Amino acid sequence: QRHVVESGGGSVEAGGSLRLSCTASDVAFNPYCMGWFHQPPGKERHWVGAIDGDDRISYADSVKGRFTISQGRAKNILYLHMSNLKPEDTGMYYCAADWNWACVASNDGAYKYWGQGTQVTVSA
Repeated sequence: QRHVVESGGGSVEAGGSLRLSCTASDVAFNPYCMGWFHQPPGKERHWVGAIDGDDRISYADSVKGRFTISQGRAKNILYLHMSNLKPEDTGMYYCAADWNWACVASNDGAYKYWGQGTQVTVSA
C-alpha cells in the first residue's frame, strides 16, 4: 500500500533553519510527483515547492531563495531545507506524492497520497 510520512518539524527562532524529510512508500515504484505544502494556523493550505518525474524543481515565490528541495539517494525520499525562517512560516507542513505520470506538481489536486503533516513553529 502507498503511504507518505513527514518528519523534522520543530520550534525555532526567526532566522533559524530546519530540514524536513518525506518518504513516499510503494512496493515497487517511485512516485512521479512529490510536493511540499504549508498550512498556517486557521488558514488554507498552499503550495511551497515540488519535484516532478523529470527531476524539475519549482518553488512558490514566497520561499524562493530561502527554501530548497532535494532528493535523497533513494528517489522516494524528499527533503525541504528551510533557512531564514520567518514567523509567517509557522504552521503544518505536508508532503504529498502521486504515481500518475500526468501529475502537475504544483497542483494540490494532482496528489492522491498525503502525509499526516509535521509542525513548524517560528517565534519572532
